Amino acid sequence: MRIALFTNNYLPFCGGVTISVETLRRGLESAGHEAWVFGPRLTGGAEDVSLKVVRYPSIPVTTYPEFALAVPYSRRIDRMVASLEFDVIHAHHPFLLGPAARRLARRTRRPLVFTYHTRYEKYAHYVPLPLGLVQAAALRLSAGFAAQADAVLAPSAVIRDELHARGVRTPIAVVPTGVDLELFRPGDRAAARRGLGVGEGEPLVLYVGRLDREKSVDRVLVAFERVASTVPAARLVLVGHGTEAERLRRLAGSLPVAQRIRFVGLRPHDSLAECYQAADVFLFASETETQGLVLAEAAACGLPAVAVDAPGCDEVVRDGDTGVLTKGDPTALAEAVIGLLLDPERRRAMARRARENAERLFDVRLQIDRTMAVYADAVARFR
Repeated sequence: MRIALFTNNYLPFCGGVTISVETLRRGLESAGHEAWVFGPRLTGGAEDVSLKVVRYPSIPVTTYPEFALAVPYSRRIDRMVASLEFDVIHAHHPFLLGPAARRLARRTRRPLVFTYHTRYEKYAHYVPLPLGLVQAAALRLSAGFAAQADAVLAPSAVIRDELHARGVRTPIAVVPTGVDLELFRPGDRAAARRGLGVGEGEPLVLYVGRLDREKSVDRVLVAFERVASTVPAARLVLVGHGTEAERLRRLAGSLPVAQRIRFVGLRPHDSLAECYQAADVFLFASETETQGLVLAEAAACGLPAVAVDAPGCDEVVRDGDTGVLTKGDPTALAEAVIGLLLDPERRRAMARRARENAERLFDVRLQIDRTMAVYADAVARFR
């Protein structure tokens, strides 16, 4: 098949949707299909090596400098899409390049598939308009777009159920974003810890993700303060970047355990496995996830997680089995981390089961097989 992937987020911008799209693109290509990416042109971004990455004109976002908003119209790209005769057009957002994908799908008489990656209402604070108004519009727009697609992919069962509850009658398949289990796997712990400058006797708590408001990273920092008061040798490493980075660094610097906290910035996705391999516990406080991809990556590396008992996360972390799900307050998070750090036997058992769970549920090959089944069904029904 030849598939067009339309996304508002793509490399070099780093985030869950970017990783999901790139994982899908690589998986499709490895399976013998042809995948093209249509995304925004980012200021200062390097030229694309692949000729199958097509960039729309874009404008910068003042509230998020690393991001850009694609201008969703280009006669050149319209002609290109028509000439390439795609089998499926796959939108990854309900706005900007999503409607562009829908327009082109209808014009070329091809099925439109839509992946519902994001709880868009949780990102309303980025829009300089009344919060309630933006949240309501986001819910209405995203459900309406899903209803107009020919097939919908949901990364978790809770998203499928929410869309059904909002009146979406389009066929919805639950397809979690896959993880490359050859890359994300248990590895040389000692070497990984040396790479992060962590001593063998220092319990390591890890956070990986964007440093943005909706990720609740401030709870991670406050929770770690409590952890370090009980486990004095413990260290916290945070991997990622975002709009809250400077504020979070200031918060960390104000804590009595500041010297035990290290921000290492953005790391290439292919190098994240070493971070997971070095850690003892993965700590994640977000309550806005549709899946929690970093939780799946941690599990694949045999790293037990402490996460908030919230939709999306609870379909990756099995409470008491592959990690611990808690309330969202820092005290509960800290107690769960402390419990794991002080019980290495329990931690090792969770690590083993986390890897087994990742092999069963998050192998990227399963994602590609399930996605291809959705594509084939959409094509058959469309005809």
